[in-house]
Amino acid sequence: MKYFLVLYAFSLMFISCQTSSETKPLILDDYTWEDIQAGGQAQDMTMMMWKGDPKINVYMQEYIKPKLLKKHNINLTIVDGQGNYIVQMLMAELQADASTSEIDLMWINGETFYQLRQIDALFGPWTSELPNAYKIDFENPFIGKDFQQAIDGYEMPWGNVQMTLIYNHDKIKQPPQTRAELLSFVKEHPGKFTWDNHFTGLTFMKALLMDIAGGANVLKGEFNENLYAKYSDKLWVYLNQLKPYLWRQGEVFPENVAQMHQLFANGELLFTMSINDAEVDNKVEEGLFQKSSRAYVPEFGTIQNSHYLGISKLSEKKLTAMLVVNELISEENQLEKMKPSVWGDGTVLQVSKLDSVFQKKFNSIAQRNYAPPRKDIQQKALPELAPEYMIRLAEDFKKNLID
Repeated sequence: MKYFLVLYAFSLMFISCQTSSETKPLILDDYTWEDIQAGGQAQDMTMMMWKGDPKINVYMQEYIKPKLLKKHNINLTIVDGQGNYIVQMLMAELQADASTSEIDLMWINGETFYQLRQIDALFGPWTSELPNAYKIDFENPFIGKDFQQAIDGYEMPWGNVQMTLIYNHDKIKQPPQTRAELLSFVKEHPGKFTWDNHFTGLTFMKALLMDIAGGANVLKGEFNENLYAKYSDKLWVYLNQLKPYLWRQGEVFPENVAQMHQLFANGELLFTMSINDAEVDNKVEEGLFQKSSRAYVPEFGTIQNSHYLGISKLSEKKLTAMLVVNELISEENQLEKMKPSVWGDGTVLQVSKLDSVFQKKFNSIAQRNYAPPRKDIQQKALPELAPEYMIRLAEDFKKNLID
């Protein structure tokens, strides 16, 4: 990674030397949608996104890319990257006074959106210019706000998911529903439970924090240092009670959810987790999980959130990126993405705004076989906390559990 960043810094210097003029600000008031279409088509464009899931990669590479090429003559290149990597890359470009960005479009949410807004690395506002934007369910608080933040036209909702825990029904008849039950279960099954030390694991810990605080409303709104200190102290006490009985005695944690899935698949763990409530169906279909696998939401609830698409402030392909996003949020592409056999990503569209044909298609989409229907877990959905909570949890998890 360090080697790559050095090379990247040199490439930025090279770009800066070649370019004498800065990218002109794009004033969208001067553009009609027809202008955006005309200016955005027939271009090459780069999108950065997490590429850790085979089904998501297939959807983007084999379904979306050919459609963009055929319909708009847009050649989309998809590169791997997420979270802090995106923030560091765009910050390096800004600090180098680069005239263009290596990234045009990016898949982001939550703390990444917060950090990119802090360094003014996102283009916007732009989302209201898209013809398909009116179909988005912006009034839904799980979609219209990102980690308690107003999105203000700087990112477009793309998908909506809720976290679940996944277990094997043949091995566990009654999965734990409360923190107390989870502690008892872990003590009775030492070495069979853990969570990863990245996004999914942090999301799990946030749900525990809200439960300890007495509910989601206690921590609602902007970050509160006093409340965080009060309830996170109790969280570390609880997690340290679990620690001796965790996988590898809690001395290490899986690097990512893919590793957890593999440990679950080979029987080393009795639980894995997913930020996507429909993912268990994907993994059973892929043959990774057994057909006795089930997903559930414990009584203390799990976080539901949305993921978004942002455009780099220094992108020279902003019009092309807007064209691509308009396609990604179309009812046709949202429907395809929602199918459990494709991705299983929840839609961000307000289905009642669609025509009768698509309403019928969305309402009759193939049912999940191993995950509960969304309507059955919606009442246990917790809203995301302000991004500083995740940032602090990530820092303090290392200090209180790992070091």
